[in-house]
Amino acid sequence: MLVWMLRQVMAQKGIWSGAELARLLKEKAGYELSPPSISALLRGQPKQMKAETLDALCTALECTTGDLWVHTPTNMQGA
Repeated sequence: MLVWMLRQVMAQKGIWSGAELARLLKEKAGYELSPPSISALLRGQPKQMKAETLDALCTALECTTGDLWVHTPTNMQGA
């Protein structure tokens, strides 16, 4: 299972709001996301994501995809 860690990564960087994240995305990555899109990313685990959005998040937050998505093996017992 993949676990979405955006809020935790933001907290480690001292970023506490979607508005701050939007500003960083624009300043550091030249990428704009609408307020509803940012809100959706902060509310829960995305079902899908554009590679360019993931790249912009990593650039703006100075992190890797492995920081944003943490893999926990799914228990396949009995499958």
